[in-house]
Amino acid sequence: MRPRIFGIFASFLLLTACSPAPEQKNSASPPIGIVIHGGAGTILRENMTPEIEAAYRETLAEAIRVGYTLLKNGASSQEAVEKTIHVMEDSPLFNAGKGAVLTADETIELDASFMNGATLDAGAISGVKKVKHPISAAIKVMENSPHVMLSGQGADQFASEQGLEIVEPSYFFTERRINSLKRVKEAEEQTLSSAQTSLYLRNQRYGTVGCVALDAKGNLAAGTSTGGMTNKKWNRIGDAPIIGAGTYANNATCAISATGWGEYFIRSVVAHDISALMEYKGLSIQEASRIVIHEKVAALGGDGGIVGIDNRGNIAMEMNTPGMYRAHMDSEGTLTVKIFQDE
Repeated sequence: MRPRIFGIFASFLLLTACSPAPEQKNSASPPIGIVIHGGAGTILRENMTPEIEAAYRETLAEAIRVGYTLLKNGASSQEAVEKTIHVMEDSPLFNAGKGAVLTADETIELDASFMNGATLDAGAISGVKKVKHPISAAIKVMENSPHVMLSGQGADQFASEQGLEIVEPSYFFTERRINSLKRVKEAEEQTLSSAQTSLYLRNQRYGTVGCVALDAKGNLAAGTSTGGMTNKKWNRIGDAPIIGAGTYANNATCAISATGWGEYFIRSVVAHDISALMEYKGLSIQEASRIVIHEKVAALGGDGGIVGIDNRGNIAMEMNTPGMYRAHMDSEGTLTVKIFQDE
């Protein structure tokens, strides 16, 4: 009997050794994350009342919670970016949508762009006057047209044909922006020898909202929306609607949304350059962002900032200005809201 028992036992050991190990289940959820900005510039504590500061912080928190909740419930990064930017476009605090700045002709010209990191599809609009949510128009261009960018009256017409909400241009006007335009025009009439006057005019170049997100499927998305520059002339276009300059997303690397002096961000191709440094040199999103903002853009004389998130959920909120309205929520739902550079 013993030899037979031994043979059965040996066969059992052999079968056990050859059988595949039980599959290990990963209990950790895929990383998600979302980062937003509401513009960069000379944002100083001494120039901001406690009430205004609280209003900015509350609106930033409200906006990012909208996107985070969507991501947590399984929504795509595209939907999270779009709905988050809607909140900022609806707020008169930011230079986008309802709070957009005015041109030299006292009109509204809105720009926006969006990019999908999974497909590298992108869409943008520039110079629209009647689209309540420009970011949605940019997404529709990406989804439902053979083009990447539409501008002016044609972009307004396309948005209307797509069923987006259209409003009268007067909807976007706010007393704050009307007064800002008056002050800029008055400053232009003065001699620019005053450092204070020059700084004031320079600061009219800033103001944008943006959002980047990573969803549970590992897809990245980036969107940017703006009213442009106060007192802009000749249908000037900044970096916000330029794919690769103000907006870029690639699942291989990161998603970036920029804000700042648009002419320099276009020349530096800021958003794509950060991605390229990560892809070709293996840099982290933090180091790539630091190099582009503090070395490349600064060397040309430009300033501003970016928010970004990589394909593992690491983030960057980099600026070379005194402040940038910004917020972040990670996979655990930890909320961070910041305004000043030294926070």
